[in-house]
Amino acid sequence: MEFIDVLNARHSVRAFTGQAVPEAVLRRLLERAAGSPSWSNTQPYQVAVATGPVLEDLRQQLSSRFERLAPLQNAPAWKKALAVLRRDRGLPDGDFRPVQRYPDDLQPRRVATGRGLYELLGIGRKDHQARHRQMAANFRFFDAPAALFLFTHRGLGVYSVLDAGIYLQTLMLAAVDEGLGSCAQGALGLWRSPLERHFEIPSHYQLLCGLSLGYPDLGAPINRFRPEKLPAASLTLARRGGPGGD
Repeated sequence: MEFIDVLNARHSVRAFTGQAVPEAVLRRLLERAAGSPSWSNTQPYQVAVATGPVLEDLRQQLSSRFERLAPLQNAPAWKKALAVLRRDRGLPDGDFRPVQRYPDDLQPRRVATGRGLYELLGIGRKDHQARHRQMAANFRFFDAPAALFLFTHRGLGVYSVLDAGIYLQTLMLAAVDEGLGSCAQGALGLWRSPLERHFEIPSHYQLLCGLSLGYPDLGAPINRFRPEKLPAASLTLARRGGPGGD
């Protein structure tokens, strides 16, 4: 594909076909992503690739944990404390907190994106069961045949995360060029322990996020969703003293 076509085609895919991603294709994606630029060429990230039985176990483990966590989100403080004391398996044990309060200036865009997605799916604001089902789909990887999990080196802090973002974008663009779709998911960083059952993860690497990967279901309405992006002018800082500078 032409590069501009790859850029324009990439979007978050939330419905996949059952077609498996060949091992040779996965290897190509990883090789291309490995060429991403990084801080002093340190490449401070590691990636875990889950397919087959490993993926199915993670699908079950993460879905089970989500179902245990969901009732606690709006529960009284004493119930949350009790869950902590009991070391409830539903409690997150990830390295970062993907669920957090959004800053006031960013919250409207978050709300607009969520509203647009649910309106496309015909899910009403008060339809809590449908909203729960849609959220739960994250932990089934939207039925994708592959999932990747990205870890960053603790020692470089925010710069590890910066480099991981570049790596992730390279991987997602390479996936488009292979006819694949993907969805980067912060929610997949909620639980680390299920991954430790299958992968040798160094203790100084922190789980950042996950990525669902596969062939897009072109007939699924959800894959038509394209949230509106801010124009470049809105992201470009103005010079002091007006257009001509000081």
